[in-house]
Amino acid sequence: MTTDGHRSPCASDDPYALALRAGHGPVYLRLADGRRIAMPVHRWFAPPTVADESVLDRCVGPVLDVGCGPGRLCRALLRRGVFALGVDVTPRAAAHTVALGGIAVCRSVFDRLPAEGGWQTLLLIDGNIGIGGDPRALLRRCVQLTAPTGLLLVEADPEDVEEHGTARFEDAHGHKGPPFPWARLGAPALHRVAEDLALGVADQWVHGHRRFLVLGRRSPARRG
Repeated sequence: MTTDGHRSPCASDDPYALALRAGHGPVYLRLADGRRIAMPVHRWFAPPTVADESVLDRCVGPVLDVGCGPGRLCRALLRRGVFALGVDVTPRAAAHTVALGGIAVCRSVFDRLPAEGGWQTLLLIDGNIGIGGDPRALLRRCVQLTAPTGLLLVEADPEDVEEHGTARFEDAHGHKGPPFPWARLGAPALHRVAEDLALGVADQWVHGHRRFLVLGRRSPARRG
């Protein structure tokens, strides 16, 4: 997971940065309406789960992992012999990825990135469809980054939700980081956004409480 507004709001004492330093939570996403969502920091540092493996099995290289966090997915792909680059706006996340054997750059997805227009698979996992608070703008940018035959593998929120606003990271003691734009998108909303952007749903599946969709450009003959 990454934030991106489009720069990292995470100072060295931000709850998210501290959780990355420790390798565990608790750390929470506090939404503007007061709701608090626990972040699965333990999963970000653990080996890929069976649900993660279902994503990795669908990846064709080269792969760009947007909001890579500590890099569990891009590192797992490298171990499979699939080239993968992580990108994360939080310096500690990118540093963790590299230190643990992955490849990552510390940049916003909206910055200039390597091999633009050449990625065959782009990952938006762990809620990263919320990056920047505008899923349409994010998906447009991701389409720019992928090859004409490339695919976007997106994890949707398990709830049927479409929310846009601001959020903060918060620790167990209520210490909050700075606000940043964020969004939550369930599968029905993601279908609607994809349709608006002329993206087709090539695949979708559920594993436990997690939901995934594969999006790709629709051919001109199928549009309209």
